[in-house]
Amino acid sequence: MPTSVKTRTAPARPASEDAAFRTRADEVYAQLKRDVAEFSLVPGDRFTESEISERLGVSRTPVRQALFRLQQEGYVEVLFRSGWRVLPFDFDQFEQLYDLRMVLETTAVHRLCESDHRVDRSLLDSLAGIWLVPVAQRSSDTVQVAQWDEEFHCALVAAAGNAEMARVHRDVTDRIRIIRRLDFTQQPRIDATYEEHAKILKAIRANRGEQAAMLLRAHIETSQAEVRKITLHQVHMARLAMRK
Repeated sequence: MPTSVKTRTAPARPASEDAAFRTRADEVYAQLKRDVAEFSLVPGDRFTESEISERLGVSRTPVRQALFRLQQEGYVEVLFRSGWRVLPFDFDQFEQLYDLRMVLETTAVHRLCESDHRVDRSLLDSLAGIWLVPVAQRSSDTVQVAQWDEEFHCALVAAAGNAEMARVHRDVTDRIRIIRRLDFTQQPRIDATYEEHAKILKAIRANRGEQAAMLLRAHIETSQAEVRKITLHQVHMARLAMRK
């Protein structure tokens, strides 16, 4: 009779430890995405896992997990024996995402102007408190206005009452964030955003769906046109401005 050989297996890692690693990886992932959106990391930048680990005060395991996740999403690439690199902008992809954003947001504003019980009027009221203010009360904080702009467009879609549309729109918003932040490094664009958002909101509140959609389409197309003008020099200038 053959004798059975007992193999020794490594002890299982406690579930609490696995959860902690996942939590830290999520935190690193979120921080690195903020670094990209806020120009701390720009296309072409190279770094190692050790550098990120030391800067964020975590082990390399969650850093590696976060980077693999960012790699799958097209933010970074691994370099053979030389760390990681932030990928260049994929302008063709940005064009496609802006097209999708256009469809989602114009559909949403049409629904906001219909008598639909699912519409969340409180979200629209909160937007009015930011964008329908006198000129003297407008913010000139580029970071704040960029965040408000993002929330404005997400709120329009969310207020329309379709959770799946809102989920897809949030994903699109996440992927074009860095491009939109560049749009708010110039004061004229901030002024124009206040004016355009105010017109869109007034049309929605008056239930003028066609007008609201037309205004929104023009607003997004202007932003999309600015994307086509972006150069790496502008990105580096934005990083310098953020560091002041």
